[in-house]
Formats: sequence, C-alpha cells, structure tokens
Amino acid sequence: MTHDASRPPEQIAAFDLLMHKGEANPRTRSGIVGVEILDSTPAWDRYLSTFEYASRRVLRLRQKIVVPTLPTAAPHWVVDPDFNLSFHVRRLRVPEPATLREVFDLAELSLQSPLDISRPLWTATLVEGLAGGRAAQLLHLSHAVTDGVGAVEMFTNLYDLNRDATPKVVPPQPIPHSLSANELARAGITGFPGALATGLHTALSGAAAVVNQVARHPVSAVTEALDYARSGARILAPVAEPSPLLRGRSLSSRSEALDIDLADLRAAGKAAGGSVNDAYLAGLCGALQHYHAALGVPIVTLPLAVPVNLRAQDDPTGGNHFTGVMLAAPVGAADPAARIRDIRAQMLQRRQESAIDIIGAIAPALSVLPTPVFESITSRIVASDVQATNVAFYPGDTYLAGAKVLRQYGLGPLPGVAMMASLLSRAGQCTVTVRYDNASVTEQALFAESLQAGFDEVLAVAGPSAGRSTPASFGAGVTQGEAKRPTQPIRPRGENE
Repeated sequence: MTHDASRPPEQIAAFDLLMHKGEANPRTRSGIVGVEILDSTPAWDRYLSTFEYASRRVLRLRQKIVVPTLPTAAPHWVVDPDFNLSFHVRRLRVPEPATLREVFDLAELSLQSPLDISRPLWTATLVEGLAGGRAAQLLHLSHAVTDGVGAVEMFTNLYDLNRDATPKVVPPQPIPHSLSANELARAGITGFPGALATGLHTALSGAAAVVNQVARHPVSAVTEALDYARSGARILAPVAEPSPLLRGRSLSSRSEALDIDLADLRAAGKAAGGSVNDAYLAGLCGALQHYHAALGVPIVTLPLAVPVNLRAQDDPTGGNHFTGVMLAAPVGAADPAARIRDIRAQMLQRRQESAIDIIGAIAPALSVLPTPVFESITSRIVASDVQATNVAFYPGDTYLAGAKVLRQYGLGPLPGVAMMASLLSRAGQCTVTVRYDNASVTEQALFAESLQAGFDEVLAVAGPSAGRSTPASFGAGVTQGEAKRPTQPIRPRGENE
C-alpha cells in the first residue's frame, strides 16, 4: 500500500506510541531484524536504487516521530526534511568465508543498538563476504513503525519476480514537513480550546448513547459489561507458573534457527487436527521440554504469549494491529500430537474472548503516562517466559536487486521475556528462529540440540515420509544462469492457520 506524499503530518496511534516509548530502555526495546540470505551480492548502485524506490512508494519509510516539547499535543509522524538514504542503507564486508553465525551475531548487535529516534526508524545493511559468494540483508525496524504482518506488505516494493527485472519508474520525492517539537507544542496550545470542545462533545455524545442504550436494554447492557469485565480478567490473569530456569534477565542475547519444509510442518499440524501455527508452537514446547528435562528441572506448563493478527483488509501498512493471548504452554506433554491439540483448544478459546484486545483498549491511557510509570506498569503486565510470533511472507521466489532470496529469519525483541521465537514462511520453506536471553538459557549447545529434537518429533506426527528440521543454513540456491520461469505474484499471505 502506498501513501499520499502530500498528506499532512498524522498523529501517532496510541499503541504505536507505546512501542516508541520502549525504545529508550534496552530492556523494553521493540526492534525487529529480518535476516535474508541472498544467493549473490547485489550491485551496490542497484541495491540503493531499490530502497530509493521503496522509500518513495511507502511514506512511512521517510517519516520520523516528532514529540512535542510540552505534552500539549500527541506526537506526529512527519516526513523527515533531513532524510538521507545513505544513513539508512549501509553495507559492510565480513572476513570470508563467513557463516550464518557471524550474520546472526551482527543482527544481535543491531538489535542491541538503539535506532536514532530523530530519524525514520529503520536501517538496511547489506553484508558481503559470505561463504559461496552469498550475501545477507539485515533489515532493522522499530515496532513503532508496523507489526510483522504490516512489514510484509510495506517492503513488497523491494522485491522482483525475476533476476533481470525491468527497472521501476521512481515516483516523485515525498514532500517533507518542517514541523518541529516546539511548533507541535505551540500548535497544541493554540488548538487546545477547539480540541477540548470536540473531546467534550464526543465524550458527552458517547455517554448519552450509553445511557440511552442502558435505558432501552438495561439487562443486556449490564450483562455485556459484566461479560467484558470477566473476559478482561481472564485475559490478564496468570495462566501458568514461570519456569525456574528462565528467570534470569540481562542485556546479552543469542539466536538459534532451524530450516523446515512448510508442507511437512503443515502436514504434522493437520495430522493432529491443528494448523501450521499449532504445530510450530508444539515444536517450541517440545524444545523447552527437552531442555528442562536435560537439566533436571521438568515442568508441566509455562506462560507463553502469542500475538493474534487484528489487521483488516483496508488497514494501512503502518502501525500495529495485533493483540496478544496467553497460553499455558503444554511443555510437559510427552506426546507431540497431544501438544498440538492442547494448543489448538487454547487458541480457539482465547480467540473467542470479547476482551481479547483489552491492551489496545487501554493503550490511550498508558501512552500518556510518564515513561518511568509506563515501564513500571508494563513490567507487571509482561508475565510470559516466552513469546512466539508467526508471519507468512511471499509464496513464490523473490529477488532483491538481482539476487535471489534463499532464506529469511526473524529476530524479534525481548521485552522482559526470556525468549522470542519467530516462524517465517517464504517460497515453500519456513524458518524457526529463537532469540533468547543468555541469563535465561545458559546452555547454548544443549538448547540448540533441544530445539531440533522438539521440532523433529512434531514433524514425525505427519508420518514416516515427512522430512526433518535442519540447523539454519544459507539454503540451496541456483546460479546466475538459471532459466526464467513463471512465478506467483508477490503478495503477502495470511496467517499460517
């Protein structure tokens, strides 16, 4: 989706502002990094041109957040008058032949480094010098910009359907805005009487509508209010005791990843009456089971947070449109098929809660709190050991500035949790990446073995013909002389349900 380059500055949504507030603290920072492995190294000029085109097509890539010097107005997205593509798009060369571990270590460094909040909140780094002549792209993005599903559509403009695609016509440059923090504060003061009148009118109209609804249907109105309150209490209530092994928190992290055939993971989910997502979460639970058992601390459940996509078809690519549900992850279940069914039942029950988006409902109130107060409250709300996300990307082969994308891995934030797992599917393959706090997962080799064991036993549910997971690699590529063939249009898919 594109944006009108002449559109005036827009107010940042409350939920996005919550994400932005977290950038100041390394323990609540919400950055995400997509690691893409390319079969060759793109020409630098062509690579830069690709981002020049994308940043003109998608206005959010040229917008920064302006926060007023006084809290008289909401922060706004503003087209950066000082936008410099060379700041956001970088390249570096690692000692050859570099492995995926070196790429992941660079991604960790990027995530642990704050984005410059005085500029648009993203960077892209082309990493050269990988084994076999390959390259990698590290796309670092603040969660304040968009969520995972929105990012899929936002960055569609980067990719082509073949290696020698015709150069795209670059749109006109977006019109910059010179709105400063002081000007925004003054505008808030000037517009305060009108905003107050509008707010009061809206509040009174809403209150009148509520009173009228209660007067006409008192029993149903009270019943709905009580049902919502009970649903909210269930959503926010603890679902499981935290793991005694995953309590440590630090500023050091590491990532492990697996490559899996998407069809095999889907078949495993279907064989047990579940989805790709259910099989993925069951594999993660199996990994945690193996890890805990090997260290002599078997557990039955632990709190697992899973995002639920709320994005409508006509929602803009920017912004966050998701909520989170908490599961009692069935770590202790020995049968992987039983884990799939348990997770499926919990997900279906949670999705039916009327207050599923209660965090979004209270986001406007949380967003106006001073940062220390906000961090104190959110630290109490974050009650999960593990968070797990699932994003489906493009169904067919895609090319970035003439290089084929072989694999994509997702490194998510660690907002007070022990680990963040990401399932990304693209061109019939999927990757599972687990980023964890080194103070929580102290046995790195054991966890890597446990991760593979957990997913292999889930894949085996599909039967003896199913494949197995493999440690993350650069992927099987094709050469520059490959034959062109028809491909599917580049378009983001829905959730892997």
